[in-house]
Amino acid sequence: MSTAKKDYKRITTKTLVDMKKKGEKISMLTAYDYTMAKIVDSAGIDVILVGDSASNVMAGHETTLPITLDQMIYHAASVVRAIERSLVVVDLPFGSYQSDPKEALRSAIRIMKESGGHAVKLEGGREIKESVKRILNAGIPVMGHLGLTPQSIYKFGTYTVRAKEEEEAEKLIDDAMLLEKVGCFAIVLEKVPAKLAKEVADRVSIPVIGIGAGNGVDGQVLVVHDMIGMTHEFNPRFLRRYLDLYTEMKNAFSQYSVDVKSGDFPNDSEQY
Repeated sequence: MSTAKKDYKRITTKTLVDMKKKGEKISMLTAYDYTMAKIVDSAGIDVILVGDSASNVMAGHETTLPITLDQMIYHAASVVRAIERSLVVVDLPFGSYQSDPKEALRSAIRIMKESGGHAVKLEGGREIKESVKRILNAGIPVMGHLGLTPQSIYKFGTYTVRAKEEEEAEKLIDDAMLLEKVGCFAIVLEKVPAKLAKEVADRVSIPVIGIGAGNGVDGQVLVVHDMIGMTHEFNPRFLRRYLDLYTEMKNAFSQYSVDVKSGDFPNDSEQY
């Protein structure tokens, strides 16, 4: 398995396209705060996504819909202050781009100016074409997002795998080619059949980053809190847990409580 070369001092949108041409897989994780972003960036992750999944992970909402543009800017600015190498992509939240291309541009400009992020991500295909074009015309890089689009959860009614039927699969391919044509630098494919995802990655020249989309794409993205096991209720097939921090942190907190109540903490060496 190929890996990104260490001579990429700073990841840009061009870097990602070059990596696809060379067959180098792209690593992508979420981050929402300075401390976590600092660790993710220092680990050599290529792309940090300031995802609207902060609505779930950081705020405890059931869906991604409640998070606001102001809140996304706050999280993105915290992340940007931490990074030295990674490309920072920021989700445009629900309601900030779908209905009006001018509003989409205003939202994207606010993210770029107020957070310092490097690019924005939008969910959807042909239906948001004009918003994507308006943002790109302003010189702001755009990452697309197709397949399962969580901002449309109430339309789909389920988080199940998308594009299993031929008609939806054909639309997904058409949308991917459209996003490439209008100028997107990459596309996230979420929860689609692996065979279809590979077909999309083979048909477009821009990187395709998968989450629950098999290994035939150009890179992978996971929610960092899921992959290090800080969350434990969410167990989709595509998730690999690299740590079990939920258990380790819970045990540490419990031990701290025991030590405080017993008078063991602080001991003589931990006092002035």
